[in-house]
Amino acid sequence: MTKYLIVGLGNIGPEYHETRHNIGFMTVDALARKAGTAFTDGRYGATTALSVKGRQLLLLKPSTYMNLSGNAVRYWMQKENIPLENVLIVVDDIALPFGTLRLKGKGSDAGHNGLKHIAATLGTQNYARLRFGIGNNFPKGGQIDYVLGHFTSEEQEAIPERLETAGEIIISFCLAGIDITMNQFNKH
Repeated sequence: MTKYLIVGLGNIGPEYHETRHNIGFMTVDALARKAGTAFTDGRYGATTALSVKGRQLLLLKPSTYMNLSGNAVRYWMQKENIPLENVLIVVDDIALPFGTLRLKGKGSDAGHNGLKHIAATLGTQNYARLRFGIGNNFPKGGQIDYVLGHFTSEEQEAIPERLETAGEIIISFCLAGIDITMNQFNKH
């Protein structure tokens, strides 16, 4: 059975629950909920597995805090023998308008500490990432407060549908591959 590692980036702890920076956690939570599986705490994070058409998806929420995310990614890749091309990182992105979803096969960390640590730990930036736009509606110097803040009520209303689409992108990545999935979902 082909295995995939789907990593939702975020920070553990109640103070970070459902903040913008934790949209990665929220995405894999929604996927697990839909599949009827629950996360269990393990080394470097909480995991759950689901099967989709002969493929096994290991969902991971690192417990390392954002800045050390690479440790969790490397550990689970090695433990489960998952190749780099079967890894997908779900990450918040302030460069994209709220709710915009962009799948990329590689790229820079764009100043994101989680991606920066993953690239440093794995020694490459050539890993797939699903960038979930959180917008950038903050004053100069207000970036940290913004990403660690909560979504507006308008955004909260839109989130379930965006999480549903993010889940479809993840499943398509595992079943159809990155190129077909990018062509299908990166249109708008």
